[in-house]
Amino acid sequence: MQIQMIPVADGVSLAVEAAPASGKPTIVLSSSVGAGLGMWDELAARLSGDFSIVRYDARGHGQSQITDEPITLATLGGDVIRILDALGVSRATICGLSLGGLTAQWLGVHHAGRFNGIVLANTAANFPPAAMWHDRARAVRENGMQPLVATTVDRWFTRAFQEREPKRVAEIAEMFSKTSSVGYARCCEVLASADMLPELKSIRLPACILCGEHDPSTPPARGEELAAEIPNAGIVTLKAAHISAIEDADGFADAVRIFCAKLPR
Repeated sequence: MQIQMIPVADGVSLAVEAAPASGKPTIVLSSSVGAGLGMWDELAARLSGDFSIVRYDARGHGQSQITDEPITLATLGGDVIRILDALGVSRATICGLSLGGLTAQWLGVHHAGRFNGIVLANTAANFPPAAMWHDRARAVRENGMQPLVATTVDRWFTRAFQEREPKRVAEIAEMFSKTSSVGYARCCEVLASADMLPELKSIRLPACILCGEHDPSTPPARGEELAAEIPNAGIVTLKAAHISAIEDADGFADAVRIFCAKLPR
């Protein structure tokens, strides 16, 4: 499938890969900070027979554009709605990982009518301490992405997976290193300020929460916090670190299929 550039704001178009229109239910995949739509390759391969898949690069990631103006969680959520509008998709399931999961929470509160359900993977309602994210934003603006690659890989994948799949890990490391410093910094600033915790109880959509058993960034306890607040939520723990859609792709895909099979169409 080809990438199309969809305008979401003045001077900003996002890179979107969307399956051709079909009778299949649509699922939108929203990525982690520092990752582009290629982080969903494994899941897309497993789910393409069952779903019409839409995946995109967030602002300043992959091929998507960004201006050096502040953005908010509402900005990122609004981008998803503009993508759906441009594609003519009235309802979908939103599946987000990490920052993408935070975006999905916002959409579940503010645009519930556009979604059948939400999948919240390796994420949380907030990401303190704010100072860490501001420091990281400052660091990439000054020194670029490369100094963060090794530590990011160690958070994203277990050592066993790194040894078992070195080629895939190298691809993801390169993806991260090529992320725009401005895009990464601006999304770090979103993570510093956003807090969905006070609004979670208002999410009435069915929710599937996916945790990584070995995730140091959003450990299972953070997923349990979401499950305790969202009224109609179930939780699944996968054998993975932070990027569980890659490390435990089979388990991730199975959980999504089981969840979506119960959703109203």
